[in-house]
Amino acid sequence: MDVELRGITKRFGPIVANAEIDLDIRAGEVLGLLGENGAGKSTLMNVLCGLYTPDEGNIIIDGKPVTFDGPGAAIAAGIGMVHQHFMLVPVFTVAENAILGIEPTKQVDYLDLAAARQQVNEIGDRYGLQVDPDARIEDLPVGTQQRVEIIKVLVRSADVLILDEPTAVLTPQEVEEFFGIVRSLRDAGKAIVFITHKLDEILEISDRITVLRGGRVTGYGDPKTLTEQRLAEMMVGRPVRFDVDKAPYNPGDLLLEVRDLTVLRANDEIAADHVSLEVRSGEIVGIAGVQGNGQSALIEAITGLHRPVDGTIIFDGQDITNVSVRARHAMGMAHIPEDRQRTGIIGDFTVAENMALNSYYDERYAKGMSIVWPAVATHAADYVADFDVRTPSVHAKASQLSGGNQQKLVVARELSRDTKLLIAAQPTRGLDVGSVEYIHGRVVAARDEGDGVLIMSSELDEILALSDRILVMFKGRIVAEFDASKQPVDRNAVGLAMAGSAPRAAA
Repeated sequence: MDVELRGITKRFGPIVANAEIDLDIRAGEVLGLLGENGAGKSTLMNVLCGLYTPDEGNIIIDGKPVTFDGPGAAIAAGIGMVHQHFMLVPVFTVAENAILGIEPTKQVDYLDLAAARQQVNEIGDRYGLQVDPDARIEDLPVGTQQRVEIIKVLVRSADVLILDEPTAVLTPQEVEEFFGIVRSLRDAGKAIVFITHKLDEILEISDRITVLRGGRVTGYGDPKTLTEQRLAEMMVGRPVRFDVDKAPYNPGDLLLEVRDLTVLRANDEIAADHVSLEVRSGEIVGIAGVQGNGQSALIEAITGLHRPVDGTIIFDGQDITNVSVRARHAMGMAHIPEDRQRTGIIGDFTVAENMALNSYYDERYAKGMSIVWPAVATHAADYVADFDVRTPSVHAKASQLSGGNQQKLVVARELSRDTKLLIAAQPTRGLDVGSVEYIHGRVVAARDEGDGVLIMSSELDEILALSDRILVMFKGRIVAEFDASKQPVDRNAVGLAMAGSAPRAAA
């Protein structure tokens, strides 16, 4: 099935998200779709998926114009999307998730699970997506869960698959395996749109590349002749630096010490299992690991969002195991949370209000029992300019910003004050290469100014680029440590450690 988007324009009030975009999606090809944050990629794909109605332009399938009155119509037409954040029911089996909403039935409307299992097995055999149909989602590794998301789309007879940041939570080994699946789908005649910020991956997997900037198409390219540098320049409109410039490693005093910390999940299972680590001033310690191996619980315990059941946290010589988040903040701890929408911002608050969320009570903004809102707005405008947060106004709601600009808002708030320790969880998730370059620079600047930095990221390239020391977590424990201050760390060795195949320590 071939799809053409012709002259697609979509407006949200005065904001033009898509402006006269033409896009061709062809059967048996992988189309790489690139663009900086707010470039209009998500809006364009939401138009194609029936979530938005275009203000102008047409969608043409196999030469015939079509109109979608909702996502159901797009699915019926053969268009499916695999979202970056998986939409699976953890306690359901693979088969139950695959047929959710289109359940096959027997007589008297009984659910036909045997037919569902058969569908899962047939699709698995055909496209190299083998998964046990009776396995529960909560028991599966992330890479296998992603297979289930693709199976869900294929069960609905999709001929066009939109893959949104599909490798964001995969190990390097899982990425290679996933690319094999994408190629098998392409070779079977499926049309695939591959959306990512990872330039090396889009060059490897794409047959054609289209770049958006500012809601318009700014370039097309052949991955056989394009370079990462050229793609980055097409995305952001200027040359981008890929390496991270750091001063020589010169760690200072011990700043953070975690001793035998144990943290439980909501279901009382162990998330972090007797974890110990240290962070000194003037160093960046990176925590690598596939999502779901205890890193999030560890970070939340250190920052005060989650109470540990055992162990001790010492910050700047003081035991802070049981002190409040606000007290940790006052001591000089900054926190870029993993989930910007759940714990980073309040969507219904303005940009200015979000900038002051963790400091509205200090002398810059407070006068007696009142908040001096003009001062809040003035400082917010400065931070917006410094961190390139693209917003119509500091009085706009944070929910109106693109995901990447919401992330920059959080980073601006945390890095625009005096700190001693920066805890950063997924600091560049969903950001374009230009924004990543800038935030990496700010993180390194904090380290070079004497702050300690503890960074957790599922982006292995980010961990390798920033860290002076690397810790790898697997099943709640630190299973390997790498010294990155003297020589480059073996990427494959870290990837294997993330999968649980590593010694306790490595050089």
